[in-house]
Amino acid sequence: MRFSSRLTITSLAVVLLSTFIATAQTPTITPGDNLVVEGIPPIPATLVENVERYTNFRAASLSSWHPQRREMLISTRFGDTPQVHLVKFPQGARKQMTFFPERVGGGSFQPTQGDYFVFSKDIGGNEFSQNFRYDLATGEVTLLTDGKSRNSGGAWSTKGDRIIYTSTRRTGKDNDFYIINPKDPKSDKLIAQVEGGGWGALDWSVDDTQILITEYVSANESYLWLMDASTGEKKLITPKGGKEQVAYRGAIFSKDGKGLYVITDKESEFSRLAYVDLATKNYTYITSNIPWDVEDMELSDDGKNLAFVTNEDGRSVLHILDTATRQEKSLPKLPIGQVYGITWHKNNQDLGFTLISARSTADVYSLNIRSNRVERWTQSETGGLNTANFSDAQLVRWKSFDGKTISGFLYRPPAKFKGKRPVIIDIHGGPESQFRPSFLGRNNYYLNELGVALFFPNVRGSSGYGKTFLKLDNGFKREDSVKDIGTLLDWIAQQPDLDKDRVMVTGGSYGGYMSLAVSTNYADKIRSAINIVGISNFVTFLEKTESYRRDLRRVEYGDERDRKMREFLLKISPLNNAQKIKKPLFVIHGKNDPRVPLNEAEQIVATVKKNNIPVWYLMAKDEGHGFSKKKNIDFQFYATVMYIQEHLLK
Repeated sequence: MRFSSRLTITSLAVVLLSTFIATAQTPTITPGDNLVVEGIPPIPATLVENVERYTNFRAASLSSWHPQRREMLISTRFGDTPQVHLVKFPQGARKQMTFFPERVGGGSFQPTQGDYFVFSKDIGGNEFSQNFRYDLATGEVTLLTDGKSRNSGGAWSTKGDRIIYTSTRRTGKDNDFYIINPKDPKSDKLIAQVEGGGWGALDWSVDDTQILITEYVSANESYLWLMDASTGEKKLITPKGGKEQVAYRGAIFSKDGKGLYVITDKESEFSRLAYVDLATKNYTYITSNIPWDVEDMELSDDGKNLAFVTNEDGRSVLHILDTATRQEKSLPKLPIGQVYGITWHKNNQDLGFTLISARSTADVYSLNIRSNRVERWTQSETGGLNTANFSDAQLVRWKSFDGKTISGFLYRPPAKFKGKRPVIIDIHGGPESQFRPSFLGRNNYYLNELGVALFFPNVRGSSGYGKTFLKLDNGFKREDSVKDIGTLLDWIAQQPDLDKDRVMVTGGSYGGYMSLAVSTNYADKIRSAINIVGISNFVTFLEKTESYRRDLRRVEYGDERDRKMREFLLKISPLNNAQKIKKPLFVIHGKNDPRVPLNEAEQIVATVKKNNIPVWYLMAKDEGHGFSKKKNIDFQFYATVMYIQEHLLK
């Protein structure tokens, strides 16, 4: 008896020693205290080592030119979150100005002296942004808003002594207008009350007596108003009603104050650049010769040059127009990619912008219109990887169930990977958005190291293809966009180099809903799915999304308070079809998400677990609508790589 007991103890010791050795040989990483992890196996430290270089990409974007010096504020990340940095000349050192645990939303110099800048910041991704003043002489930071409500960054007066911005502080849902002198926080004043969360300030007149404001109703409908800067009295300048819904995607005063330059789809399938005479309300269309959307514009300080950007099948094209002759200037050729954040320096010569392409992460550039010289101001790190060999996008088109042509961009892995390649379908959010070829960041690991092809579709409802296409998924047409993915799966099955038996679908926000909807409708055609901050039940989503955006979302998805619409939304919601999900699911969400509340993730996880399939769940307590902190993004990436290895590649 004693001998047997001694043997048992010895055997137990051997088992424990073996377990210790095995554990010591395969160390794992520990999730941060801010992360809730369910169903995700321990992540080996070796995986982290293998992917390390792909987690060290940086990016930079232009925030503001200094009004008197050829210097600029940019946004980039050195630590865990993006912060404001100062760059004094092209390729100069990036001097960090703000140091917060939360991401900082750019920075805007006071537009005449530049002795301070204003920036915005929220907490934990809750999007209740507050505005702050940063004094360059002292480094002192001063809160300008109430610390509680949701506030926009606003627009500077021409004189530079005031900012008009919107805030929800009165009701929690209405974007009322406030004016403040940032040098004197006590000057903050409510100037106009409005109803709804779609209001915003665009521009001040040259004499600062009027303010141009916008009322956003939906992606297809918006209006422009003039506001008296002293009284807050509003005057509608784009009539309501009529047969045609019209959208205004931007507007600025002409230098003489007699008219507006606007971006609008009025009387057109695409958004055009137009000049509106304020006295007659007559429109002069400037870009009718370009059959694509104009998406951004910026007028030089002297009013002589108007820069604008067009979206041509996903590619950005920069234009500069002489406002006197309405003729375009000849510009140097830029790399194929996306151009955004165009901003004129006060010298009326330098146009700053951010450029991103498939082989180059986002960086800041300037174009001098006198010399036609392009200068690169930042060169962000790429983890030591040679990005020149990264895969570029191929434009692909296919016919959907109703004969409509749908398109997307396919990235194929390097030729070293032989045989049919597994595919990840990644669907954009919005839904009024568009995937456009750009730097894929961490996703390049899937291409270069795992040999996975990446497909980014622009299903119906995506922007960039005209306003008719934009409306094709509204209301009761919601599932037609899901059918677009069904026909894409059929297209993949016909490709000799793609593996129809190894397809994963993923997406964020609305794309998260799409990944769940594909999981319920086409479970037999996919291997697995990842849902990132996605909608699982349209009714609970519409009832619980933040009040300032609820009516705006009802225009897109339908009003759940209407009986027939409510029945339809419940019928198509993935949560109510969760029994059809038969393939592994990974759900990722932020606790503080104001757009798609956490409940959308919790309820789909709890329900799908009953299907006896693998369900992975990752929730960050300090994030909102998508992860923004590097440590959280990294852990999400590690877990995703392991999920792909386990539930796509095997």
